[in-house]
Amino acid sequence: MESLLERAVNFMEEGFLEHRDLFESLSNTQNPKVLFVSCADSRVDPNLITKSLPGDLFTIRNIANIVPAYRVSDEFLATTSAIEYALSVLNIKTIIVCGHSNCGGCKALYEDDSKFSSSPNFKSWIKIMQPIKNKVIAFGTKDPAKRGWLTERLNVINSIQNLLTYPNVEDEYNAGELEIYGWHYIIETGEIFSYDLKKGSFELLSTK
Repeated sequence: MESLLERAVNFMEEGFLEHRDLFESLSNTQNPKVLFVSCADSRVDPNLITKSLPGDLFTIRNIANIVPAYRVSDEFLATTSAIEYALSVLNIKTIIVCGHSNCGGCKALYEDDSKFSSSPNFKSWIKIMQPIKNKVIAFGTKDPAKRGWLTERLNVINSIQNLLTYPNVEDEYNAGELEIYGWHYIIETGEIFSYDLKKGSFELLSTK
């Protein structure tokens, strides 16, 4: 904790100055162009991956980068309400859902429920991915690495499909007014594979 505090003080005294004008311009407003939904995993840093500056991304992070299907409820829906805000208030027109390799949330799908007896909310949260687990099991893949890889990618696709249930999202996407991307980030290599919604496949990200 001491080193973290030292870095925070260093930011105030030195790091802030590098982007002082930017921070001053953001003091009263924000205008991010991208909604970035990623896992809360400490190894995944959206700004580092995209080389973005403060104000560029409106970031939503949760366990396993899950986008639930849209619903209106008296519950406290953090991810759903943040997506609503990004699209209807900030008027963001580009969405990226970013999964990653060796995702603990995806792995937990295949663990015995008793392992999470002290974390009932986590256990309930990952139940959203139960249909994905069923599909993976149907494939008959028993190798843990292959099973994890497949689960992570199907989870990205499922989150994209759930995004289409949000108000106006599918209509705007079909009209070319909204861009949606699904990424699978490989921690150990730095590679990013992007899901092509039209082809239905993941391809290594490229500017070409």
